[in-house]
Amino acid sequence: MVLNIIIVVLGVAIMIGGGYLTYRNNKRVEGERRKPAAILWILGIAVAAFGASFTIIPTGYTGVLSTFGQISDKTLPNGFNIRIPFAQQINLVNNKQQDMVFEDEQIVSETLERNTVTFSGVTVTYQINPEKSAWIAANVSNYEDNLVGQSLVASAIKTSSKTLSPVDVTNRSILEPKAQECVQESLDQKYGEGTIKVNKVVINNAQFDAEYDQKIAQKQQSQMSYETQAIENKKNIEKAEADAKVKQTAAEAEAKANETLEKSLSKEVLTSKMLDKWNGELPKAIGSDGGMMFDMSSLMGDAADTKASGTSSGDGSSSSGGASSGAAD
Repeated sequence: MVLNIIIVVLGVAIMIGGGYLTYRNNKRVEGERRKPAAILWILGIAVAAFGASFTIIPTGYTGVLSTFGQISDKTLPNGFNIRIPFAQQINLVNNKQQDMVFEDEQIVSETLERNTVTFSGVTVTYQINPEKSAWIAANVSNYEDNLVGQSLVASAIKTSSKTLSPVDVTNRSILEPKAQECVQESLDQKYGEGTIKVNKVVINNAQFDAEYDQKIAQKQQSQMSYETQAIENKKNIEKAEADAKVKQTAAEAEAKANETLEKSLSKEVLTSKMLDKWNGELPKAIGSDGGMMFDMSSLMGDAADTKASGTSSGDGSSSSGGASSGAAD
């Protein structure tokens, strides 16, 4: 735009020079040479017309060409573009990322469990498709301010919050992507798919009423108590299982020892051990019929047989030797 103005001013200056020469030619003295003022007029008009016949569209923008107010369907790319002076006009459309900020507006909605929640500090970052610039300029009035309206954004956020639980609706990593999806769907329904791209939705505040905050606090306290009790129960169960395992191991060891002891004992061994510890006195306990409770003679006989068999097996050679010696004498 600045370059256009400079070129037009230059053309006007040239035409002023041509007008001055025309004036001098009219005032010339008899015999004075006439100066070529017409050339300056032609050059000035050409320069001024050239300055008004082009537009340079900067990067990140596209152009919308209108002829006597009729907008063309074709979108002009960035760079140098020609237009007919005074008949045509090129308007710029911003195709960069733009923020639509709703800082002071509050959006009252509900969660999936019908809890009232209020959103504020909403920012929608969007981008116009360059190929749709001419369509937007022709069909959307005051699109710079109304393209992404407050009512559309509020409706989309309400729709998204009603699909989320109270816990998720305050989680920005869950709420904002869901709100972005709903805003994108609303814009596609209004302007057509691919016209506007929603890059991000930011929701700074999501607040419940005081009564619900109190319920949440009570619920969190109950959850903490439940988790603490669950940990304590788990510890008790683990301790009981450990004690039972210790008892089981001890019982298995005792049973194994008893089994080994039982296999190693016999009647003869028990009798021998008892006689080894006997002091020679007969039992003083008697039965109800006046007799002894058990027969010691049988036990002594068994013990004698056991010792005799042990002696003959251990000293058989010396016994036979002694007999031979006695016979010789």
